Amino acid sequence: MENNKVVLAFSGGLDTSYCVKYLKHDKNLEIHSAIVNTGGFSKEELKKIEEKAYSLGVASHVTLEETIPYYENIIKYLIFGNVLKNNTYPLSVSAERTHQAMALAKYAKTVGAKYIAHGSTGAGNDQVRFDLVFQLIAPEMEILTPIRDQQLSRKEEIDYLASHGVNIAWEKAKYSINKGLWGTSVGGSETLTSHQALPEEAYPSPLVEKTPKTITLTFKQGEICGINGQSMDPVTAIQTLEGIANKYAIGRDIHVGDTIIGIKGRVGFEAAAATIIIKAHHTLEKHTLSKWQLHWKEQLGSWYGMFVHESQYNEPVMRNIETFLTDSQKTVTGDVIVELLPYRFIVVGVESKHDLMRSDFGEYGEVNKAWSGDDVKGFTKILANPMKIYENVNNKK
Repeated sequence: MENNKVVLAFSGGLDTSYCVKYLKHDKNLEIHSAIVNTGGFSKEELKKIEEKAYSLGVASHVTLEETIPYYENIIKYLIFGNVLKNNTYPLSVSAERTHQAMALAKYAKTVGAKYIAHGSTGAGNDQVRFDLVFQLIAPEMEILTPIRDQQLSRKEEIDYLASHGVNIAWEKAKYSINKGLWGTSVGGSETLTSHQALPEEAYPSPLVEKTPKTITLTFKQGEICGINGQSMDPVTAIQTLEGIANKYAIGRDIHVGDTIIGIKGRVGFEAAAATIIIKAHHTLEKHTLSKWQLHWKEQLGSWYGMFVHESQYNEPVMRNIETFLTDSQKTVTGDVIVELLPYRFIVVGVESKHDLMRSDFGEYGEVNKAWSGDDVKGFTKILANPMKIYENVNNKK
């Protein structure tokens, strides 16, 4: 018999629900759906997604648990690099999609599938991320993309599902939500414009806490390993901090950037833990790293984030940058005090045995202890030499 197995990346949302019905009824394929959990779903949510997959008619469904590998292989380095795309976006979905695609491609091989499918549109970044990884890991499989190929609107998808007995409330389907360990993206009609803000109800985490709270984050060699004196692994720390901080509606913003395919894109997001951790980590680095470590980390961290965004995670240079970033974290150990308030947070300060402000050499703007005024005069004279030479050569009258 001809192999008609297809592995479908399934989230339970509108697009992937459409894909199940279309691939089953219009293409007569045997659908094996899979969701890759990268920290965005509870056990209850994953159970509901599984039930929905079977109700739509899949032959099998699995949850691929990838939260810890996702942290170890990508998120850790985004923290080390203090990566915020366009100084705004912590790459919540960009990083996630690449790792999900790798897990899906490997699973499709174990199933013996002939096809592999995803529900990306033809106007975004995710289509490139999925396609590129699938081509690298499972080049023998044909990639199916019903939403992209048919250029469907969300309303057309809803109408098609209704014709197959699946009713989806338009109000609930109005916003596209992608939730993961490193944040949640929110897309809707407002993000298709250049001037409209997302309404309060579009964000999954409402403001419920208004009383200011001070917390302490502990880092060891660049990795978060504790909150308020309680030790925990990095993934647990991220999830715990998210649960505390998203009640303050911290980490909301709208990112505007250049897509891989060349058009401008706009997306809302909430990423309480990610934004706090990056800022806290960066502050700790300012106290514990040298001037030139900070300078070169900023350059390479920016490149690393850009390559993750541009679907270049498997480029060999990424392993080189990861080695540099890891080596730079040897002294990035200590506590960072953070105050949480509605819609914002403040990094109060740090405590670290590696704090370079603890040096006996001097106190900035106050007193010098390891040099004299004459030393500074001579140093400044030599420092000015290149500029003096340039002026002497080029501005003679």
